[in-house]
Amino acid sequence: MNSYHYLGKVALITGASSGIGEVYAKELAARGCHVILTARSKDKLEALASEITRTHGVQAYALPIDLSKAEAPRLLAKSISELGVTVDILINNAGFGTTGRFEDINPEREQEQIMLNTAALVELTHLFLPGMLGRKDGVVVNVASMAAFAPCAYLAVYGATKAFVLSFSEALWAETRERGVRVLALCPGATDTGFFDAVGSRDMVENNTLSTPEKVVQAGFRGVDRNSGYIIDGRINYMTTLICRILPRRSLALINERNSRPKAQ
Repeated sequence: MNSYHYLGKVALITGASSGIGEVYAKELAARGCHVILTARSKDKLEALASEITRTHGVQAYALPIDLSKAEAPRLLAKSISELGVTVDILINNAGFGTTGRFEDINPEREQEQIMLNTAALVELTHLFLPGMLGRKDGVVVNVASMAAFAPCAYLAVYGATKAFVLSFSEALWAETRERGVRVLALCPGATDTGFFDAVGSRDMVENNTLSTPEKVVQAGFRGVDRNSGYIIDGRINYMTTLICRILPRRSLALINERNSRPKAQ
């Protein structure tokens, strides 16, 4: 499989204001892509867009929106259409997690998580994939997680959304692999993005075990170049998924429950 050529393409990156999304935006711009940046934070997006244009000489558009809202993907697509540009590359990176005992988590927050991690991802793919197929050229990268490979006690909804992303992406890869579009599920392990701080579970990981957003993004580029259905960042993470395929899911669920059990319990 030939390497994908990014020069002159237009990439839409969701969750672009920090972490993996921010690094993806910068790396795509460095490869000659014009970028459309979206997340909730207007100030961060506009600062990043200015930095990218100044550094790489490409067009960078900041379109702040909350993709957990039902109408947001369509509104975003309308704004992009008004810019007069066509999306060649879609990086569905936006997402968040909740952690704790299921009954203690705010149900509204869980519904927002489902909307952002899965529903918005599917709708954005619906909105932009047909054009890619029509041009017989394009890339869709859906950021999943190692959490996609086994039941995740105390991250139950997050793990379920990422399992959906992995399955959805692999199915689309099979559908589109001979029609000019490359679909990839990018599966990072624990990464230094602020995720664990945001969900209040920094004690679940050691700093020296964290990958970096830069390593994750480079894995994503490798996966696209190979036209893989999914790619896992890190050799240890890859070996872990092999174990997940061997052990019964009941055992995986119980192991994850013991490893993730809240310390106060």
